[in-house]
Amino acid sequence: MIGQKVGKEIDQSSCIWRMNNAPITGYEDDVGRRSSVRVVSHTSVPLLLQNPDYFFKETNTTIYVIWGPYRNMRMDGKGIVYSMLKKTAASYPDAKIYLTTEQQMHHCDDVFKMETGRDRVQSGTYLSTGWFTLILAMKACNNIHVFGMINDTYCNSEGFRNVPYHYYEEGRSECEEYLLHENAPYGGHRFITEKKVFSKWAKKRAIIFTHPNWTVL
Repeated sequence: MIGQKVGKEIDQSSCIWRMNNAPITGYEDDVGRRSSVRVVSHTSVPLLLQNPDYFFKETNTTIYVIWGPYRNMRMDGKGIVYSMLKKTAASYPDAKIYLTTEQQMHHCDDVFKMETGRDRVQSGTYLSTGWFTLILAMKACNNIHVFGMINDTYCNSEGFRNVPYHYYEEGRSECEEYLLHENAPYGGHRFITEKKVFSKWAKKRAIIFTHPNWTVL
């Protein structure tokens, strides 16, 4: 997304979805200024809480949807992430924070198995926030425009851009991250596999991918 200068185009959307702790401030020209929904992994909640005023006060019009396994989200006092969010909601009463249900979590697992033929748990797979976000967006939106997401063949194509995995921080390159996770024996995000599924969905739904552009035939 860096250098693409599509912030104004993004801001023209009626509903703007963002993921995890991806910031807006300082990147407005490239990613826009508005935010409607932010889907957040349980592992990214501590990152949001490093700057709670930014996420839950200054941008309190954003709806937060937090996903995570039962062990972290349980409401009996033993769920670490749920306890964090409960304190956050008490400190920022105007914040709109919602949790995915166990039913929805199982649904996302079922979709993965249906589309790939692999059981998520048995295959040692961790679903990505992108997976949860697109499934939720398909239920809420008639048309979806995804910015800054590569497809499953991008890293093997000629002239691909070697960029950081996250636009807002230095670290392992995007393609290195994808390949590392895809080939991990256990505990990896199957990013490349997920993108193959996204391409399949785009053939049936009003979903387009740009920056880079996908051609879905």
